[in-house]
Amino acid sequence: MTEDNTPTSEAPKKRRALAKAERRQSLIDATILSIAEFGLSGTTMARVTEIAGSSLGLANFHFENKERLFEAVLQFLADEERALWQGANADVTLTPAERLISLVDARFHPRSCERSKLAVWFAFWGDAGARDIYRRVVGDMDEERLEATVAIIESLGRDPDRPPRDARQTALGLEAFYDGLWLNHLLYPSDFKRLSCRERAIEHLAALFPAHFSRLQTVAAHPAEGKRPRRT
Repeated sequence: MTEDNTPTSEAPKKRRALAKAERRQSLIDATILSIAEFGLSGTTMARVTEIAGSSLGLANFHFENKERLFEAVLQFLADEERALWQGANADVTLTPAERLISLVDARFHPRSCERSKLAVWFAFWGDAGARDIYRRVVGDMDEERLEATVAIIESLGRDPDRPPRDARQTALGLEAFYDGLWLNHLLYPSDFKRLSCRERAIEHLAALFPAHFSRLQTVAAHPAEGKRPRRT
């Protein structure tokens, strides 16, 4: 009797849990849209619930206050970003140069480059009062991605025709370069389209590491998601 009733009793619990997760995610999505349009200071719990078509009581139930909501938004974006670059870099058969390209592909993935999401990143970077929230939530992910890039650069080995490079400083430079392309894509989307930003990023890698990128595709059409870049 118990075994027969278990699936029936568990189903409503699963449906309630799913509905709860969906309501929570709808508030996060609404907050992203609000920050993109109104900035951090113009984003209130009331405005978020209006965009989400929800109630203030439900928003307070899930997030308690606006700071908790902002933390949840950053955690969602950080988890998405981490999944993209870790997934792109998971193929053990990739060469170091191909791994660097896989990180670029993750950085300029359609989900990463949604304009509303880019606006959120820059809102937190530019607001002095929000940087502590950013560092607390996203700092570890930023450092994890940086260290992964450092390890790849070190695995390239030294280019005999060039002076040695500091891998960490080079990785920091790449992060800044990618951030700059993100900013241009956000501000001037007609001049800095997503795929052209990807191409510029790979051309920059080729300029930094010519011995390793001379035989790799650099500015041809973006390969299918999950596929290795073609050799020429």
